[in-house]
Amino acid sequence: MKLLLIEDHRDIAGIIFDFFELKGYTLDYTETGQHGLSLVRNNHYDLLILDVMLPDMDGFSLCRQLREEGNGVPVLMLTARDTREDTLDGFANGADDYLIKPFDLDILEARIQALLRRRCGQAVNVLNFDDLSLHLSRHEICRRGNRVTLNPTQLTIMRLLISRAPNIVTREEIIRAVWGDDEPDGDILRSHIYQLRTLVDKPFEHSYIKTIPKVGFQLVAA
Repeated sequence: MKLLLIEDHRDIAGIIFDFFELKGYTLDYTETGQHGLSLVRNNHYDLLILDVMLPDMDGFSLCRQLREEGNGVPVLMLTARDTREDTLDGFANGADDYLIKPFDLDILEARIQALLRRRCGQAVNVLNFDDLSLHLSRHEICRRGNRVTLNPTQLTIMRLLISRAPNIVTREEIIRAVWGDDEPDGDILRSHIYQLRTLVDKPFEHSYIKTIPKVGFQLVAA
């Protein structure tokens, strides 16, 4: 499980980081809202822990911008301000939960687990990366208004690449996702990747699908 912590108070960030690392979570950390926004846009996170008071842009603005971009990552806001208006502002700007400092770390983890359970219970129908949108129920991928229908194999590959972007997905992982233990003869995967490049990248100047020789594939933002 991968979390992003955006918190400018280093002592608080250190305590949260140590606690969750010992629990087996993977964490990224930044002190600024702008860097946090960039990280969320270019990486997959299961949940965002977001401080309200940040030096460059406040947590409300960051959360609102993510929601306006269609990013549905769960957001748990942290704040030292405990007024009713602040709490309502957090929810109005797209936060999923709101925790007032000082807080118990076990309570923070319980809130995170509750949000993730709720998230797993919701059907995710659209996956986004940069200006790519993968519509799962329609088997369509959209790029700058250009919609293309994918066959089941292409859909499975793109779903894996987008959900893991910009991390590398190995050839073995793709083969397992598409064919299970029944690995196909020859390099059929290369043919499917070629077809996806023709559909997704060929009409545009920037190519998203990048081959990592002898390893696998990844999506690279423009």
